[in-house]
Amino acid sequence: MAAPAAPRSTASGHDASRASRRGRRRLALCALVTLSFGLVSVSPRVAGQRELRESGPDSEYMVRQQADTDRTWRAASEGFMQMEKITYRSKAGDLDIPAFVFQPLRLRGPKSHSALVWVHEGIRGHLGENYIPFIREAASKGYVVIAPEYRGGIGYGKVFYDAIDYGGREVDDVVTAVSVLRTRYPHVDPARIGIIGWSHGGMIALLSITRNQTMFKAAAAIVPVTNLFQRLAWKGVEYQRVIDPHNRLGGSPSERRQIYKDRSPLYGVDKLQIPLLVHVARNDDDVNIEEDMQLVDALRSRKPLLAETKVYDNPPGGHSFDRRVDPGTWQPESSPDQRDSWNRVWAFLSRHLDPVHDSGGPSASAPPR
Repeated sequence: MAAPAAPRSTASGHDASRASRRGRRRLALCALVTLSFGLVSVSPRVAGQRELRESGPDSEYMVRQQADTDRTWRAASEGFMQMEKITYRSKAGDLDIPAFVFQPLRLRGPKSHSALVWVHEGIRGHLGENYIPFIREAASKGYVVIAPEYRGGIGYGKVFYDAIDYGGREVDDVVTAVSVLRTRYPHVDPARIGIIGWSHGGMIALLSITRNQTMFKAAAAIVPVTNLFQRLAWKGVEYQRVIDPHNRLGGSPSERRQIYKDRSPLYGVDKLQIPLLVHVARNDDDVNIEEDMQLVDALRSRKPLLAETKVYDNPPGGHSFDRRVDPGTWQPESSPDQRDSWNRVWAFLSRHLDPVHDSGGPSASAPPR
């Protein structure tokens, strides 16, 4: 993976000090988030997963911290890409969804840019700063990136947090971003929109492309959740309470078999109609390899012409191997496995989304409003 370009103009001492402060602030936030939410009750299969229980966070505090995260993203975007924070109504009709939009510094003409719907990890998460170098690189390659903050996440108040709907309306929140790209950003080519997601976000990406088979041109899912039956059997009853604190699934897998199948990407493999890239890790301690290999094997046997898969053997970081960055400078860890994964991701997306294509229309430098 190519290293992100240096900012246009900086003062090295000031930048180093600011990066150090950002790193300390991020570590403090991680600790405070853990304290605010509380860890899941200890269970042999759940302990260490760092999932957050529905125990009622300090909503006002988390909103303030989200504002701080937004400022970090704005500072990180300066000199690299245009950034704005928008909201849109989910197609589910019940909630406004915040989203980050990142664009190249110099925009081309109408329908001249490919776009990516970027789906963050974590059922109680948000667009973390660990994505900074990779979104910078996407913008440098000419992509417009929209990153929805789907329901259930932190930083947007109690109503938003309580709206969690695992594998359900959160998918609606994400796919609605395509309509936003098509209607608000005329320089985006609606025929060249892809989706990429990690972990829980990878699950959402997979469900998005099997439920909306012609919406996207290509997709990538990295260390994705794939099979709720396997996942719950592996992690135990506590995890059931984490993913479905309000019983929106209506019961256990034995009681509600069909709904769990509908929300497990493994069972949608035969619906796949677009190119898909999947990367998994054998030492993943969150989405265990026993779960992910079911999807990999199904794709290799039933969709060999559409799916590209790669199994990494014990990469540093396991579940987060491709997203590890220096928290002070936001530079990628750049391990061999991380570089290999991102090189494959960019090559795959380039083949199918053609981000360098220019329609020849007039250029623009300011984002649409």
